Amino acid sequence: MNLAKIFAAMFFAAAPALASAASLNGAELSIIWALPFAGILLSIALCPLFVPSFWHHHFGKVAVFWGACCVIPLFMAYEPAVATGAVAHAILGDYIPFLLFVGALFIVAGGIHIRGSFVGKPIVNAGFLFVGAFLANLMGTTGAAMLLIRPLIAANEGRRYKMHTFIFFIFIVANIGGCLTPLGDPPLFLGFLRGVEFFWTAEHLILPLLCVLAILLAIYLAIDSYFFAKEKREGLFVESTEKTKFSLDGSINLLYLLGIVCTVLMSGIWKPGVSFNVLSVEITLQGLVRDILFVCFAAASLLTTPKIAREGNQFTFDPILEVGKLFFGIFLCIVPVLEMLRAGSHGAFAPLVALVTDEAGEFNNVMFFWLTGSLSSVLDNAPTYLAFFNLAGGDPVALMTEHSHTLMAISMGSVFMGAVTYIGNAPNFMTVSIAHERGIKMPTFFGYMIWSVGILFPTFFIVDMIFL
Repeated sequence: MNLAKIFAAMFFAAAPALASAASLNGAELSIIWALPFAGILLSIALCPLFVPSFWHHHFGKVAVFWGACCVIPLFMAYEPAVATGAVAHAILGDYIPFLLFVGALFIVAGGIHIRGSFVGKPIVNAGFLFVGAFLANLMGTTGAAMLLIRPLIAANEGRRYKMHTFIFFIFIVANIGGCLTPLGDPPLFLGFLRGVEFFWTAEHLILPLLCVLAILLAIYLAIDSYFFAKEKREGLFVESTEKTKFSLDGSINLLYLLGIVCTVLMSGIWKPGVSFNVLSVEITLQGLVRDILFVCFAAASLLTTPKIAREGNQFTFDPILEVGKLFFGIFLCIVPVLEMLRAGSHGAFAPLVALVTDEAGEFNNVMFFWLTGSLSSVLDNAPTYLAFFNLAGGDPVALMTEHSHTLMAISMGSVFMGAVTYIGNAPNFMTVSIAHERGIKMPTFFGYMIWSVGILFPTFFIVDMIFL
């Protein structure tokens, strides 16, 4: 009996009453259903460390295997219509729009080659991180990360010690920086769709963001200054005397980036009331138009970008292919986990959910922050945000006024803590993949978490004490 069948037997035994269920009910799911998700996380964490050659050649197959370990039991324990609907929702409703969005940003941003005499000195690198933090609010964390990662790599080509620079890049540009607008990160966009005012997050999170940036940039400058001085002392760093005038190759892609941003806004504001039902998944007209436009912008970028721009960026499709394969398995394995989370106090995660309110029924903002954040670091932060948004009452007016600190906690947790793991946010994996592709050694999954937990958690405790 293969492992997929063993999992199927375990799940079926744990939930015999589910076979005739009308829908996938998270309240009736055993914690055993989370095993495939745990399996794919451990595979991502351990396989590159212990079986690197196998992982490099077969990570896509491993992702599909764990996805099958979740999907097969679903079809065994539920009626076909229910299982098909759950899987279709994950793929058609979530995975394909996700991949089209990050893929379009990857292709478009990869067509912009920033030329200039950037030298990876500590203050220059910190400038990249600071600028990237605010660009993330205009073009999303994925757009900002893909735009700036290559010029930052180029600036640090003469540096020996540079791994820490790209770790902080993931912290700041790929995650924390995108907390000020609904364009910055998907969970905030969900809040915007549910009635949170567009500039509410900027008004309430600007001070926490500046506080986090001040701490992280101070730590980064201390670390990078130490290594930079060491390189100069050991004769490992020699500054190039060749100067290149600042310029942009492939600047037409800036228009495509603007088009992608406007498309995202359009999909949230335009409500024609037209939808199509595909395998029990409601496909709205605005969502369909949005996805088609993403494909159009990506195709236009590939057709109109000068060859010199992509060559200058050493552009390949390998990073987005890696993200696509791994997240295919993740999106499948996450289905029962998210349903259990949505079940709130009636699901397997009830003990965790109970922590967000005290005995008097008052919201515990500190726990909202840490629970939303901790789950967002390993789950999709958009549905995690939505689950805790609903646990807090789901009334945007109340959450923006008398419960504003609760909404701050949920918003900060879902955005900030995507930086805790490589899978916490899509641009994390893409950044790591591009760095590997360019010969930069990056930490393992757990090695990265030593950095993130050691640096980010104390920083978040400070923000927690000051603002929540």
